[in-house]
This record gives sequence, C-alpha cells and structure tokens, in this order.
Amino acid sequence: MDVILMERIEKLGQMGDVVSVKPGYARNFLLPQKKALRANKGNMAHFEQERVQLEADNLKRREEAQRVVEDLEGLTVTLVRQAGESGQLYGSVNSRDIGEAVTEAGITVERRQVALTAVIKTLGMHPVRIQLHPEVSANITANVARSEEEAKAQLESGRVVTAEDRRQAEEAAEAEIEAVVETVAQEEGAEEASDSDSTAEPQPAEGDADAETKEA
Repeated sequence: MDVILMERIEKLGQMGDVVSVKPGYARNFLLPQKKALRANKGNMAHFEQERVQLEADNLKRREEAQRVVEDLEGLTVTLVRQAGESGQLYGSVNSRDIGEAVTEAGITVERRQVALTAVIKTLGMHPVRIQLHPEVSANITANVARSEEEAKAQLESGRVVTAEDRRQAEEAAEAEIEAVVETVAQEEGAEEASDSDSTAEPQPAEGDADAETKEA
C-alpha cells in the first residue's frame, strides 16, 4: 500500500514522502495514528495545501521535545521486580512500566514513546530509548532489581547483584553488628570498673599504718 508520510518515520522516510508499506502496518499503525495518509490525488492535494502549517507544527513539537531531552537524557529509573537466583524475572517489564517510572520521576512520557524492541525479562541495567519526537530521542537506563537496596548496588557496580553478593553483604552486616555489640560490651565493662574503683575505701599507706601502731 502506498501512503503519504505526515511526519518522519525512522527507516521509512521524511514528511511528505510517498512510500510503500505492508497493508497491515498501514491500517493498524500509520493510518490510525495519523502518521500517514493513503496516497491518492485527493490526499496529495490536501497535504500540499497543509504542508506549511504541518511543517510549522512539526518544528514546534521538535523544539518542545529538545527541551525535554535536557532533563531526560541519562536518567536512570528503578523498577523493583521479583526474580529467581538466575536473574530471570517472574514476569517482565514493558514499555508501559518504563513510561510510568519516568513519569513518576517527574517527566511525562507516554507508553508509545518508549522505544522498547522487546520486553525486559532479566535483572540488570537496561538501556532504553525514549522517542519524544520523530527527530528527537533520549537515552535512559532501566535499573531492574529485586529491591531498592539491590538497585543501588547495581547502579554503583554496573552489574546484577548475585546470590554470592547477597551472601557477602549479609556476612558483612552480621560482622558489623557483632563488632558494635563487642564495642558496647567493652565500654560497659570499662564503666563498671571505673565505678568500682571510685566507690572503694582508700587504704592507709604502709608508713601511716606503722605510725598508728607505735602510737597505740
């Protein structure tokens, strides 16, 4: 099917281009999203009449998108999910999830703007492209982890937190607690010893004791 592109479509063409696409792609995506018109004389004439306004509107949207990119580029969003020891998620993270996470971070992004080629099924740091405008995009990172703590560790190390990492972290935490308990016990023991010394009756010196004996 031949269509007239109403905006730039990646790997397809620029605004105003007449291109051939599969009928299903046109009917299910391009036409309902108003990204294209059927290529016929009537639509060609309509496009030419509206070209100036369409290009002006496109320029305005592009400038708005470029302003958003300044805040969005390099953003990392955290998505907490359950997963097995292998790192495989019990479920997945899709474009809707990422769009909601970015919006919660303070930048409104629609699901259709999240250019995710496939759903995310594993823990880790996943690069994601946000298509704000046909000519403007930003790159963000989806940090998928079992918890906020693991997300922080993944962000710092750049890799997935493994079972061995968690075991070592637990051992380190236990050792830290034991060290604190031991320190407190030592301090309490020192205080008790100090209190005992301060309350004990002073003993007379040896010379004083001899003098007291002679006087007696």
